[in-house]
Amino acid sequence: MLNTANLSLDQAPPISIPFRYFLTAPLFGLAAAGMLLVSGPDLFLTRWSPMTLGLTHLLTLGMLAMVMCGALLQMLPVLAGSPVPKVVAVGSVCHLLISLGTGMLVFAFLSGSVVGDAVALVMVGSGIMLFFVAVMIALWRVKSVSATIIAIRLSVVSFLITLLLGLLLGSGVLGAMGFGHIASLVDVHLGWGILGWIGLLLIGISYQVVPMFQVTPEYPSRLRQFLAPALFIGMLIWTALMLGGISGVLSETVPSVWMFFLVSGFVLYAVVTLRLQLRRKRRIPDITMLFWRTGMLFVPVCAFIWIAGNLSPAIGYSPHFNLLLGVSLLLGVGMSVINGMLYKIVPFLSWFHLQNRQMSLMCMTIKVPNMKEFISDKAARLQFHLFLLALLAALLATLYPGWFAHLAGLFFFASNALLLKNLVVAMVRYRETNRALLAYAESARSSDDEVN
Repeated sequence: MLNTANLSLDQAPPISIPFRYFLTAPLFGLAAAGMLLVSGPDLFLTRWSPMTLGLTHLLTLGMLAMVMCGALLQMLPVLAGSPVPKVVAVGSVCHLLISLGTGMLVFAFLSGSVVGDAVALVMVGSGIMLFFVAVMIALWRVKSVSATIIAIRLSVVSFLITLLLGLLLGSGVLGAMGFGHIASLVDVHLGWGILGWIGLLLIGISYQVVPMFQVTPEYPSRLRQFLAPALFIGMLIWTALMLGGISGVLSETVPSVWMFFLVSGFVLYAVVTLRLQLRRKRRIPDITMLFWRTGMLFVPVCAFIWIAGNLSPAIGYSPHFNLLLGVSLLLGVGMSVINGMLYKIVPFLSWFHLQNRQMSLMCMTIKVPNMKEFISDKAARLQFHLFLLALLAALLATLYPGWFAHLAGLFFFASNALLLKNLVVAMVRYRETNRALLAYAESARSSDDEVN
């Protein structure tokens, strides 16, 4: 049984707020799969092609950021007791702006439209800025500041840094000001997005969800206390070193040497997580743990690829290197953990909301489905296998695009279609039970009125 004693839904948003983010993510996944099916090998020629940049932002903004934002809007009031102010309005507006802005940004990449690019930057920028302000207000109101809250604070600041760098790069301001080495600045943008925003948020959330949902021991206290702040400070130092390399003050190898220590920190986190999973009380692995374990195993894989590229110029300057590293990070780590989170968070929120409503109405005649009844293990396991096939095909496509690119698109489409179907089934079962509870309450009120 889950320990929900310290959880509170008193100030949580309506379940429709996080659900709209969760349901939108696989739609962007389907769009990304469609690009793979249509363009195929062209997406794996270089990281700089407009199509590849569009695909990357479908995955990062459309899927990863979408799920992370929805999870934060729900988790802050439930786990930290600090609601996001005006959460319904903020959640709705941010979802609309980020969704439409991401779609417009991809359109701008593919079409080269300057107007589309400007509209996309305004929409995405406004949506993320509103999200940042609202979430930071909630984070600073937290009375009991835990390691999770500190990590989330730092990740949200990283999200803002990622946004500001993206706006500067997308607007062309840096080029107009005479900045060279745009590729290095893009690396800084990606670093803050993947390692800062996504990496630190995953670390912070895992301190709560891994012991809670996977029934493992707690993370070591020193790791929880120091890892996220050390990584954030390390990212700031790395950024300064990168700027030094761009300006010619430092050798370009200095930032890479420093990044080795940052990479080591993430590998340490992954190894500790895997060790905790081996010590879990439940020996039968569920889908969440399988997804999460896949993501943790890919962290050292990404580290190995990155080290090989920095030690060997033949590997580092190969067009395959950045694509292989990108697929390993975005799909192998990011998408794996995101999928795993959805399969626990969505059933848990559905059950938790319904149980609280059942208790408030004192209605024991209406059965609330347990967590496994919202999404069947069979359907979730099938989606996990389809995802693994998509991941394997995408990795091979970075080396042999002509053979595997379309296959990766096919498996990724099937995986996201099934993920969407599983989430919709959970939502429908939630609504059916909620309707039954409300009907019971209405019937009880009618009976009381007749008696009186």
